[in-house]
Amino acid sequence: MSSDSLPLRKPLLRTVPGSSNHTLTASTPAAYVLPGIGADRRPLVRAWLMLALAALIGSGLFSVLLVLARTPGVNAWLPSGDFFRVALVVHVDLSVLVWFVAIAGLLWSLNLRSLRAGGLRVARASLALCGLGALGMAASAFLDPGEAVMANYIPMLDSAGFRASLWLFAAGALLLVLLALMRAEKVGIAVDGTGALRFGLHASAVAAGVALLAFAWSLAVVPTELPPKAYYEILYWGGGHALQFTWTLLMLVAWLALAHACGARVPLSARVVLLLFAIALVSVFVTPLAYLMHDVSTVEHRDLHTWAMRVGGGLAIAPLVLAVLIALAPHRRLSPAQRPLRAALLASMLLFVAGGLIGVTIQGSNVKIPAHYHGCIVGVTLALMGLVYRLLPELGYRAPQGRLALLQPWLYGVGQLLHIIGLVWSGGYGVQRKVAGAEQVLRSTGEIAGMGLMGLGGLLAIIGGLLFALVVLRAMRAPRKSEQESEQGEAAQ
Repeated sequence: MSSDSLPLRKPLLRTVPGSSNHTLTASTPAAYVLPGIGADRRPLVRAWLMLALAALIGSGLFSVLLVLARTPGVNAWLPSGDFFRVALVVHVDLSVLVWFVAIAGLLWSLNLRSLRAGGLRVARASLALCGLGALGMAASAFLDPGEAVMANYIPMLDSAGFRASLWLFAAGALLLVLLALMRAEKVGIAVDGTGALRFGLHASAVAAGVALLAFAWSLAVVPTELPPKAYYEILYWGGGHALQFTWTLLMLVAWLALAHACGARVPLSARVVLLLFAIALVSVFVTPLAYLMHDVSTVEHRDLHTWAMRVGGGLAIAPLVLAVLIALAPHRRLSPAQRPLRAALLASMLLFVAGGLIGVTIQGSNVKIPAHYHGCIVGVTLALMGLVYRLLPELGYRAPQGRLALLQPWLYGVGQLLHIIGLVWSGGYGVQRKVAGAEQVLRSTGEIAGMGLMGLGGLLAIIGGLLFALVVLRAMRAPRKSEQESEQGEAAQ
């Protein structure tokens, strides 16, 4: 039996190069193994996973409501007013903000030192506040919707109920970041692959801390008398850009961990990876400079955030993409548990690179902008989905495998690829962003075809997202194989 076909569980238990039996040099490729899940942290990690799944399922349900809100006859049964945009706000916040924060909570929990009673109380309070805030945001769509404000990064319902729910969620996120920063496991001088991933996880928490500082700074200086659209757009611009560094760093950690889990030997030493993580992090500190140098309402302030994200945030990505692809190339025979991981990894890199390339072509305000960030955001999401698949066995569940688990990343990824291709196609005709229905003013066959392709891709992506939740829930319900059964299955291969 070849080493490439070993089950996922075994590579994770091997000795990491850099131990007393290995000589670690600056050019030694490392084994990029995620930190283990201690018994004291396993319930916490499971709870963050459940919140992440609930956010995705809720987002999928609101995407169905988006369709119903545009269906004649059926929309009469939905709450009055502009329910389409109300449902869109909650859909976006659940699928991006809540999902990402919950997965960050899961991964940062891996990087914590053993939690004592006080630390566990803070961790549970953080989880409870985030869960209550997410539930309140979803309920506000029906109980207290207010005006839907399609602001960048965190779209809003301008109502007391939604704002209170968002404050609860923000308080939970603040506790989560403080815990991740103060209780992180330290990385020693002799860095191995796991140490490099620990640094990447800690760097993502630092970026999240900078984002929270930016949100607080904007809250203190943005004039409250501005119209809601202008107010929330300025309020979330700086912190929203800083958050992208957090998600990107988590994605880079996921790429390395997934490549290793597939049996690939990434040809980068731990020290080189540390350098790439540091490069990905350093530009986030442009954020406070932007607040010190320019007023938040100025074009210069906005452009400085955009420049930092485009230039600094992308420098570490190309070398990692190339290294991971080189490492994966010779590994074609994978075990059933490894195949979904490779699918998620490849689909993630495809979408993220496509979104980045689209960003270079943006001119003016049209639907190329959402094509860019949909590609990048879904690239991150697919990487984190793959990481969830990878961690399920360590949480005591079955490793996802089979046709559905292998199909899910490609269905979600290809659906989103069609979605962004349709947006770029329509953007070439000047179709404007953040409009729908008759407001889009689609005149030509090309514009209609582009938006039709966007809709088809979006539908496939919605199915792919819900399929992820189904695959994970099935893995969680099925009893895990015993060691003896695993060895027998291994021998049968």
